[in-house]
Amino acid sequence: MVVATWNVNGILTRLPLVLAWLQARQPDVLCLQELKVDPRAFPLPSFWALGYAVAHFAEGPHNGVAICSRRPISEVVTGLGDRPDPEARLIAGTIEGVRVLSAYVPHGRALDHPYYRHKLEWLARLRTHLEAHYRADQPIILCGDFNVAPEAKDVWDPQLWARKVHYHIDARVALKSVTGFGLTDTFRQHHPGGGLYSWWDYQSKGAFEKNRGLRIDHLYATEPLARRSLYSAIDREPRRAPHPSDHAPVLSAFA
Repeated sequence: MVVATWNVNGILTRLPLVLAWLQARQPDVLCLQELKVDPRAFPLPSFWALGYAVAHFAEGPHNGVAICSRRPISEVVTGLGDRPDPEARLIAGTIEGVRVLSAYVPHGRALDHPYYRHKLEWLARLRTHLEAHYRADQPIILCGDFNVAPEAKDVWDPQLWARKVHYHIDARVALKSVTGFGLTDTFRQHHPGGGLYSWWDYQSKGAFEKNRGLRIDHLYATEPLARRSLYSAIDREPRRAPHPSDHAPVLSAFA
């Protein structure tokens, strides 16, 4: 099973790019984040035409997550479930016995902004959600845009980013609590070195060309799947396309 995750930063804007990538790569599962689409406007027929079933959780011009699969998706659940949550940030479904979760963690904006506290609280709720509904000995994939770079080697300039929401120590500790549930970073299983990023800022001129990025898109797996991990990669090609997302797809394969 090949699973991919991609923050597309607007599914309607990026639809031709996403469809072309699906045709070229043909992953078994593609998790999407930041759909930015009304639920009624999600382009389902375009995915059906390529043989993908889709489960999506959208709210309009903000947020939004989806799971696209070449196999049926069952037991779909949206949200964290502990209380009413208007933000479309988490969707889960079962595919051939594997529980797949697509997550879009809040950005946080700035360290002194209320949204940063919201980010930390959301990550804490995610850990509680995992504890309440799953076990670490089950085959689970949790992937998406976590808006957190876990280590110094995941940041092009750790000193610069230490006081920013993507790499602040509190955000890293919050993410470590989530992965402490029993999740393995499948990309790091195969790529222990630094300088490999999944996001490059639109607003920083030449960031992509100079590889000044962050690794904030992750594909985590519980031990039953992590031990079957064959390879993982960040596909930089879509970031080179005209009008790209600022994120690149991340893929992992499992035997």
